[in-house]
Amino acid sequence: MSVLVYTESDNGKFKKNAFEVASYASEVAKLLGTTATAISINADENESLGQYGISKVLHVSNDKLKLFNAKANAKAIIAAAKQEGAKVIIVSSSSDTKFLAPIVAAELGAGYVSNVMAAPESTAPFTVKRSVFSNKGFAHTQILTDIKIIGVSNNSFGLVENNVSASIEAFSVEYTDADFSTKSTEVDKVVGKTSIADADIVVSGGRGLKGPENWGMIEELADILGAATACSKPVSDMGWRPHSEHVGQTGKPVACNLYIAIGISGAIQHLAGVSASKTKVVINIDPEAPFFKAADYGIVGDAFDVVPKLIEKLKEFKAQNA
Repeated sequence: MSVLVYTESDNGKFKKNAFEVASYASEVAKLLGTTATAISINADENESLGQYGISKVLHVSNDKLKLFNAKANAKAIIAAAKQEGAKVIIVSSSSDTKFLAPIVAAELGAGYVSNVMAAPESTAPFTVKRSVFSNKGFAHTQILTDIKIIGVSNNSFGLVENNVSASIEAFSVEYTDADFSTKSTEVDKVVGKTSIADADIVVSGGRGLKGPENWGMIEELADILGAATACSKPVSDMGWRPHSEHVGQTGKPVACNLYIAIGISGAIQHLAGVSASKTKVVINIDPEAPFFKAADYGIVGDAFDVVPKLIEKLKEFKAQNA
């Protein structure tokens, strides 16, 4: 009776959250006195999961699953859970898993709790801490069903190395046409950039940048830091930046280690979507900007003066520490 973890991948490469949920599953398995088994779909280098405590990997190889399909992926998880006799299933809290986890829960009669922030506080009764009300509070939730599904909030548990030797087993699932009744027809991806979901650092710009022609310094700062670029809702609405970069409650939620907000006043919807980030730095010319109340560090100043100086200092630092 192992703990089962669903590990996400893209074009054969594991996403960062795959290693985080693997780390989490390993910790839960330790608490329950069992082992952690992963299910991977069309992923390469499955042995790498052993670095995070996964002792067995059920590898599904199926060309029909190259594009994410909630129903078909859920079927694979369900089949793996039944084979392994898993009573605890770990997934991330990505947008994809929030589609498939309810399908798995309904089929297995499982309790599903998303946005979990830490390892279980207790296993009898099974109790987890999760964020609620757009990260404004926490709830300590008991899962009373026989089978439990835990959605781990991104960048909350972290990557914890626990090297074991992972055995790789081919795992096949019998699919029918009904399993693909819903299909993805097109996927738009940002090419050559760090994705917001996987980024440790995000550099975000708002209307204070005054126009799309000034975005060069945002991209330069992000490039130096190895960060993803993002923007506020008004910026994407005006067409200055693509909607894929819009972060906030109505865009993409961000839970990175460092979030740098430049020229963003801090509307409540934006703050709600980035509040899970561990360190928030705000650069704004308006000392009364709401974002300063939520910031860990703030600079009151004109972005067109502050950011170029910050870029210059970072370049000097990197050159001295190369």
